Amino acid sequence: MIVSVTANTTLDHTVYAPKFAPYHTVRATQSTMSMGGKPTDASWMLGELGIPSLALGFAAGVTGQYVATLLQEKGVTTDFIEVGGRTRINTVIAFNDGTGQFTVTTSTLEVKPEHVEALRERYIRALGEATCVVLGGTLPKGMSPSFYTEFIKLARERDIPVVFDADEPNLSAGLAASPTLCKPNHDELGALFGRTIETVEEAYQAGRELLAKYGTWPIITLGAKGGLAVLPDKAYFIPPLKVDLVSSSGAGDGVLTGLTAAMAQRQPIEEGLRLGFATAAAVLLHPTTGYCERKDIEGFLPQIELVPYP
Repeated sequence: MIVSVTANTTLDHTVYAPKFAPYHTVRATQSTMSMGGKPTDASWMLGELGIPSLALGFAAGVTGQYVATLLQEKGVTTDFIEVGGRTRINTVIAFNDGTGQFTVTTSTLEVKPEHVEALRERYIRALGEATCVVLGGTLPKGMSPSFYTEFIKLARERDIPVVFDADEPNLSAGLAASPTLCKPNHDELGALFGRTIETVEEAYQAGRELLAKYGTWPIITLGAKGGLAVLPDKAYFIPPLKVDLVSSSGAGDGVLTGLTAAMAQRQPIEEGLRLGFATAAAVLLHPTTGYCERKDIEGFLPQIELVPYP
């Protein structure tokens, strides 16, 4: 059983609108509500692929209940710890002319030490049947990045593969426990090393540094430039597919999904890369964060190229 752990459960409210100016009312032309949060996104997409998972983490309020409902509709088993506050709602604002988008994030969960202890107990029980663990995302206020160090270590001590995706300071905390794979984008990788990473070569050099320091295989997403997998004995550049882009929100979580599926089934990493980048391409077709359809994923699979690099 794949186990996903999401400390900061999320719904994404996506609105499409014309560009706007201060003090003017902006009327959205389209609005959607969907799953957010990296591991829960992965669980949702795994469900679309017919792959079961168990979603753990913290949730609260009606938004937390809706997150659980969305997952359950995809066949995901949910076992969230109810905490204070409410599961957050992030707002994704996309411009109608396709020139860009941005996300406004919030932090509204209230997690206490006893909640973390309860999650730890459920997590340890779940590890008894886990085939892979996927963790990542931001943490609620008051939680330490060491949460990721501990939870990744608990899985790795049991020889369970871990796929990890987070930004600083959580990224370096999780890497300290040597997850099997990590999936930073170029901005997250740049924050880790304190420098700008724009080109494929810059990403490759940073990926080699990460691999040497932590023993973790980095799968780096580069937005419109594609992706790069830096492995112990080889590297692959994954060229981007030409698709009719609607929204890029959640595309990185599509890559996370494919990697997790491959690790859980002990498949070669190449299978995970193909499935992950095919899932990411399918996400780009829809206005809703992380939404994808199995038929699109299967259609994109034969088009994914793994080009040896350099």
